[in-house]
Amino acid sequence: MLDVRRLRLLRELARRGTIAAVAEALAFSPSAVSQQLGVLEREAGLPLLERTGRRVRLTPAGQNLVRHAEAVLERLEQADADLAEARGGLAGALRIGAFPTATRAIVPAALIALARLHPGLEPMVSETDPAAVAHALRAGDLDVALVHAYDFVPAEPEPGLTTEPLYGEAMYLAAPASEAPGPSGEPDQGAVLRTHARAPWITATPGTLCHAMTVRACQAAGFTPRVRHQVDEFATVLALVAAGQGVAVVPQLGITGPADPAVRLTRLLMERRTNLAFRSGAGAHPAVAAFGTALRAAVPPDLAGSRAVR
Repeated sequence: MLDVRRLRLLRELARRGTIAAVAEALAFSPSAVSQQLGVLEREAGLPLLERTGRRVRLTPAGQNLVRHAEAVLERLEQADADLAEARGGLAGALRIGAFPTATRAIVPAALIALARLHPGLEPMVSETDPAAVAHALRAGDLDVALVHAYDFVPAEPEPGLTTEPLYGEAMYLAAPASEAPGPSGEPDQGAVLRTHARAPWITATPGTLCHAMTVRACQAAGFTPRVRHQVDEFATVLALVAAGQGVAVVPQLGITGPADPAVRLTRLLMERRTNLAFRSGAGAHPAVAAFGTALRAAVPPDLAGSRAVR
């Protein structure tokens, strides 16, 4: 009989490519991962792995077993959801991942609703960059998470995960008010961005979706931004723009408080779309479903596309 825990290791190996990466993600030692995969090969009765230098490649039999593992793990999530429903009453920990702007603007109201309707549930929020959510969900470090995607950084399908749309969000070009305004009339995103092709830019840190979004949007407009500052918090980004330190692309939820006269905001045609993500099969879990319902009720009505996310 194949061991589910070893199947999970094989699935992670298929995603990460090295035993060291699997060990780091799941808090095992590399030797323990190798040993468990060796046991899985003996259980299967044929080779599942081929080693090519530092990387490990799955054999056709290994790849086929990963597909079965995805189905098995999804059914286990469904079984867990059914058991939770049968027990009645939500209780225990719900581990939630969320990025900063959603954590500030939407999650608190959702938590208030959860506490009122399900006082036995213990939501635990961890600030998590969307780029790290898939690994955290598959590893069991999170139960549910908010993720986002941009027009220039679409979300790739993640094996073993399911997403549901929550809302869409407008994007703005933030520039010092002292600079010459961009083109007038009907907004042309490329023209707006090219107006600042020679300006210093403020982006998020490399490796984040927000950083990739700015770079790719500028490249689509015909130039590569000259990055001066790398900052993840949008309030700080806007403060740097107000100080004349550069220009930046910011989402609607990143703009807080009264309008700063030192910053000019120009609406762009692109959007940021936020989804709820969880392990496949877990959507029917009462705690995950309750959190999703609370989140949707907490979405501010003025978000662009909040009622019909593309």
